[in-house]
Parts: sequence; structure tokens; C-alpha cells
Amino acid sequence: MTTIGILGTGAYVPDRVVSNDEAGAAAGVDDAWISGKTAIRERRWAAPEQATSDLATAAGREALRSAGITAGQLSAIVVATSTPDRPQPATAAYVQHRLGAAGAAAFDVNAVCSGSVFALCAAEGVLARSGGHALVIGADLYSRILNPADRRTVVLFGDGAGALVLGPTARGPRVRHIALHTFGELAGLIEVPAGGSRLPCDRSALAAGLQYFAMDGREVRRFVMDQLPQLTKQFLHEAGVVPDDISHFVPHQANGVMLDAVAADLPLPRARTHRTLTHYGNTGAASIPITLDAAARAGAFRAGELILLAGFGGGMSAGFALVEWR
Repeated sequence: MTTIGILGTGAYVPDRVVSNDEAGAAAGVDDAWISGKTAIRERRWAAPEQATSDLATAAGREALRSAGITAGQLSAIVVATSTPDRPQPATAAYVQHRLGAAGAAAFDVNAVCSGSVFALCAAEGVLARSGGHALVIGADLYSRILNPADRRTVVLFGDGAGALVLGPTARGPRVRHIALHTFGELAGLIEVPAGGSRLPCDRSALAAGLQYFAMDGREVRRFVMDQLPQLTKQFLHEAGVVPDDISHFVPHQANGVMLDAVAADLPLPRARTHRTLTHYGNTGAASIPITLDAAARAGAFRAGELILLAGFGGGMSAGFALVEWR
């Protein structure tokens, strides 16, 4: 039986490697402080001439190459990002043009660090109705919106993009179940205050530093610790699997120390947790597809194994996907 599955994966990170000492210099923190609180050792930051669409296009090309299809075969391109090239048009439009995917509908999804799972769900829905192939990309370029003096944020984030190609398959990895959640009452925990219709990025906003990414780290951690374990249990029940069935866990790469803490409460006794944050930091919506691509290219997955993808971030939002590797 033919189902919609994952035909290929790809990723791209910028060339520039930024050490903890460099990232934390303006904020007055060093490698020992950063690695002790985050388990991040380095990250990649984009070159001045690069934008989010450049990263997304490079990752998309890799995923198309992995899938063995051309851009002309795409029906849809969905880009998950909270750092678009511009407020409008959609970053996906630039990606569509640069890939030469003239026949593909292209649009963006913004669920911040959960974005790639939300985009996966959206793309699967498009294919269920129209058929064909879809390119799902998570891409973020956070280095442009970080306050270099804010040690709560500047040390966490890196730039990058990860991509998946979805399409009809009888034997490839398939997405068995997806669940999405939004907790809008907590939207203020993660935000860029200025630059939208609520607060334009005028001189007063710039003087107050409201163009920068802001996060209440303590409350975000509380959200993750409180919600992720119970939402994971709920998801597994809805998907009709038991915890022992999960062989691999690919979470959003937020903070390594936090992931260690929450892992003790997760109902995943046999799952191997995959990480890329040590070298790439928190790459926002890109972190799950980058990590999935790294594990797939390393040969970590075997036929019949179940992989749990879990995103969590601004909104506040959470997204889960169950993938069966075949």
C-alpha cells in the first residue's frame, strides 16, 4: 500500500563557527559558564550576506538530492521559520524561485521552535488532497535578532536549516501520527516585541532594544518540565503505541542541561536521544530536521523502528510526530 512518507532529508549550517567565548563576550560570560548551563560548545552564525532563505534553499537542495527527485516535481514547499527574510512575502516564495520549483505552492509556518512539526502536518495535509511531493524546511537565522549583551539568549542560538521531502512511498519511512498544541495564554514568554503591527520598529522601539528576541528562561523551562512529559504520554496513547515501542527520540535542541532534566520524567525507557546542540546550539525550527538528517545519514535508524519527534517553543507551542522507519 502506498502512503505519504519521508523520501529524503537534508541540512545546511553556515561556515562560521562561533565559540562560547566569542558568543558570550559582550554578555560577560565564558565557555565554562555557557557549557555548564546549556551543554552547548559552539554554534554556527550566518555570513552578513546570507538570509534565512539562503539557508533554507541549501537544505532543500540536499533533501531533494537525498530523495532522488527534482524541484520541478514538488507540489508544495512549506518553510517553518520565525526569522523570515522580510515580514512579507513568505520566505518560501524566495526558496521556490531559487530551487526552480515553479509549479509548487509555497508558504510559511510560524510556530517558532515547534515549527518544523507544524509544517510537516501542513504539508502532509496538502499532499493528502492534491498528491505529488512536498518539501518541508525548518530554517532560522537567530544571530540577527539576538541582543549581544543578553546572556539568557545570545549564548543559546545558532543559525541553520533542515529539510524533509514527503511523497508517496510503499517502503520508505512514514509518518504515522501527528499532534499539535498551542498555549496562547503563555505567548509572552518568548517574543520579539517590536517589528509587527502591534508595535512597529520605530526609533523609540529601537532605542529600547525591543527589536531583539526576548525569553523568560525560567518560565519556559517550567513549561517544558510541566507539559512535555504529560503531552508525550498523551501522544503515545493517541498513536496507539506504548513507551517501550519508541527506539529513537529527536527533540527540539533547546538546551542540553534542560533536556537531561526532562528526560528523567519522559516515558521513553528504551529510546536513544539524538542531539546536535553541542556543535550547532539551538537552531529554532531547524533543530529537529537537522538532527533527524544527522542521525539518518549516520545510519542510526533501522527498519521497523519508531522515532518520536518533539518540538516545543514560542506560542507557547508543542508538536509531536511519530515516524516509522522502513
